[in-house]
Amino acid sequence: MFWGPPGIVDGAGGSRTSAIEHQSYRKRIMPPSSTVPAEAPKRIGVAADHGGFESKKYLVGMLREAHYDVVDFGDSQPNPEDDYPDFVVPLARAVARGEVGRGVAICGSGVGACIAANKVPGVRACLIHESFSARQGVEDDDMNVVCLGGRVVANTFAWELVKVFLDAQFSGLERHQRRVAKVASLEHRDSD
Repeated sequence: MFWGPPGIVDGAGGSRTSAIEHQSYRKRIMPPSSTVPAEAPKRIGVAADHGGFESKKYLVGMLREAHYDVVDFGDSQPNPEDDYPDFVVPLARAVARGEVGRGVAICGSGVGACIAANKVPGVRACLIHESFSARQGVEDDDMNVVCLGGRVVANTFAWELVKVFLDAQFSGLERHQRRVAKVASLEHRDSD
């Protein structure tokens, strides 16, 4: 089952809000422009295994149409024998090194891509299925990689989530900087 827009369908398939409420919500969080906002990262990395290949292909096209510079970390073809770490880890390393401004990682559920990306120091990846967290994850937690499930999020909704993620900016508030620093400090500790 594909997830629909936030507030329309919940995980059990039940309705949470009306379409009118959803349109009002969408207008508040979705920019009207189809091009790169001035403050958005311009160079975006994208990676997917076979489970996210079709979503990646769609998103790369949409990103390029919106004038983003896209770095495609693969896979370059749908290969059922491929493994998400082979594509997601190079993407995550590029994000951590600043070679791309942000990353989009896709596998079948998004879970494996998220786990792999978060193993790279400097990466703050989250599995996203709704717009609020796509924005809040950047604004409060400085998320730099969004992870999506190619088998659970429809392509058009995945594009909405990616736009929200890319349009959001880290707030830089002291409390958020403090929290991000505490999480980053974990990357440099030996396990207890």
